[in-house]
Amino acid sequence: MIDLLDIDRVLLTVLSYKMSYVEFFGTVAGMIAVWISARGSVLSWPIGIINVVLLFFLFYQVQLYPDMLLQVYFLFTNLLGWWRWKNPQTWESNSKNELRESFLSDRERLLTVVLIVSGTIVLGAAASRLNLWFPFIFQQPGSFPIADSFVTITSILAQYWMVHKKADCWILWILADLVATVLYFMKDIKFLSLEYLIFCFIALFGFFQWRRQAINFANSND
Repeated sequence: MIDLLDIDRVLLTVLSYKMSYVEFFGTVAGMIAVWISARGSVLSWPIGIINVVLLFFLFYQVQLYPDMLLQVYFLFTNLLGWWRWKNPQTWESNSKNELRESFLSDRERLLTVVLIVSGTIVLGAAASRLNLWFPFIFQQPGSFPIADSFVTITSILAQYWMVHKKADCWILWILADLVATVLYFMKDIKFLSLEYLIFCFIALFGFFQWRRQAINFANSND
């Protein structure tokens, strides 16, 4: 089993690109999870757990340490989101008795921007030194620490707001996915890079889908 998590264990070769088991199955699980979450399905959370476990091992091996640590956060928020969507308060539930879509307040949007900027700077500085602080764990210096940290911080906030089913989370996902697409391509994990490019379009669909649901709910209560 451990051997299958090694990025050098090749599942198939596509146009001379060698794709590992962990990249393939992690990517496929992520694709399914994001697509059905855009449609508001609670099943996105358990499938997402499979995705984050596999990507944890992948990112460690390609020295994208902030992304690796991000998967630990995703594991807990997938569990939390699963519970939150299935157990809303009466006033925030939809016709399926699941958490309904809504929007961030102006204050929450401003706080999100401030956290992205400050968090990227702080985490980027730390990520560039992880191999110096913990050489027994991180043998190689971190790759693209600022870009990787931007993806990490933006994804953390996007995931947090997704747990609470805020339509604005999809805007954050679009930003994170665009940067991740370039970052993963440069790190030669091209199948994952392609997935994140597709994620950009799914996130756009998710935004309009959740936005429509939130507006419909608001109009029905006027």
